Amino acid sequence: MKTTITPDQIQQYRNQGYLLYPGLLDSEEMAKLKSAVLETVAQMGKKKAAGLDWEAGDSSYYDKVFTQRLNLWKLNETVKSFMLSPKLGKLLCQLEGVEGFRVWHDQALIKEPFGNPTGWHLDNPYWSFHSRHSISIWIALEDATPFNGCMYFAPGSQKLANFDNISIGEDLGGLFKVYPKMGEIDTVPVPMKAGDCSFHNGLTAHGAGANMTRGRRVAMTSGYMPEGSTFNGTKNILPEPYFSSLKVGDILENDDQNPIVYSSKKLAKA
Repeated sequence: MKTTITPDQIQQYRNQGYLLYPGLLDSEEMAKLKSAVLETVAQMGKKKAAGLDWEAGDSSYYDKVFTQRLNLWKLNETVKSFMLSPKLGKLLCQLEGVEGFRVWHDQALIKEPFGNPTGWHLDNPYWSFHSRHSISIWIALEDATPFNGCMYFAPGSQKLANFDNISIGEDLGGLFKVYPKMGEIDTVPVPMKAGDCSFHNGLTAHGAGANMTRGRRVAMTSGYMPEGSTFNGTKNILPEPYFSSLKVGDILENDDQNPIVYSSKKLAKA
């Protein structure tokens, strides 16, 4: 896994709210992760998230946006080795200028043949903590093109966002009714070759096109929480016993649910 980063790339990420990062994985690594992802998705069947009683549907608009399975890292050591890699975690810290990250949740996002587009949205407002420094990675495990549903970003939108959001649904531009100034930004498609990735801030507006092809668009993604983040009252993917034990303001530091990926503070104490 390539994890070197330049000052120019860091500055671009912080200005634009996203960064295309070619060649994160070489062909052998890409094939290994793709195989592990598809194996785990098949193993999960209709179960949407490891450790939760969520069942995936097949009839709503959202169900036809993508096949979505969460927390694969809990089921597959290969997936865990990639998505919770300390080298990757250090890179995330460099991009966001923070001391450490915990994994929030990973997810396989497979846009099936002729799958619906993904409406514009923000990531962090869905989650159980608020942070202007949360970050997501999106790894292409097939070539992602404007024909099969590549990512689109609204550059600089993270500077306009707070923690208001909308659900992903049929109104593709509904987010821009919440944030009219974002609707004035020229959005950017970000095609990727298999093995490329993008990073985006948790408040950067993004979406993806429809899959207009007969092939699948396979991607593996993950969101990461800055170390020391606190509970905001939203359940999201927290298991019921853990959720019920929390009160707003508690530090989210459960190592079973959200392990540390990288922490300069922990390394300094070692």
